[in-house]
Amino acid sequence: MLRLPRPHRVRLAGAAIAVSAIALLAACTPGEPEPSASTSASPEPSAGPTESTPAETEAPEETSPPFAIECDVLLTPQQVYDFNPNFGADPGYEPSTPHAKGVVEDGGTACGWLNQTSGEVIEIAVATPSEGALANRANEAAAASTPVPTYGTPPEVEGYFSRSGERGEAQVFRGPYWIVISSTALFEPGDAQQLAQAVLGNLPAA
Repeated sequence: MLRLPRPHRVRLAGAAIAVSAIALLAACTPGEPEPSASTSASPEPSAGPTESTPAETEAPEETSPPFAIECDVLLTPQQVYDFNPNFGADPGYEPSTPHAKGVVEDGGTACGWLNQTSGEVIEIAVATPSEGALANRANEAAAASTPVPTYGTPPEVEGYFSRSGERGEAQVFRGPYWIVISSTALFEPGDAQQLAQAVLGNLPAA
């Protein structure tokens, strides 16, 4: 019985092994890479709670406390007579000068006395403006008027006098008070001195 040569079997076995190895390698080779997911845009960070800047609070506006006084207490009938017997209370009086109107706007009192002969009116007005408004009034008077030391004792009392056209006007400041005395009957600072001192003596202590 003939036997096939051994070497040929070995070759066949080797060939079989080689084929098996190739197949195995083919099975292990990675295929086409799967497409990777596209990188999505990273979400923008959401705005966290922001601290709100508190609104600036305005300083409260100063208000002038009202000041009420009867006209015959502000200047008594006797004091009016002593100044000039022809003057008496003016029942139809309305503030007519800028400063007398300013006194009323600041919550003060304005009074008028009428000369029964000449028709001249003396206006006397008193207010207690707020601290800032009072300082402004005093500064304005100092800038536009002549200082008058005889209305009272400085620095407790500041007095000023000015003329505009035919009208003379005194402004007096003491403590919280702003006093205005205005009339065409006032020609010079001394004409208002008696009235200013009388009013200062009649005002409540502050």
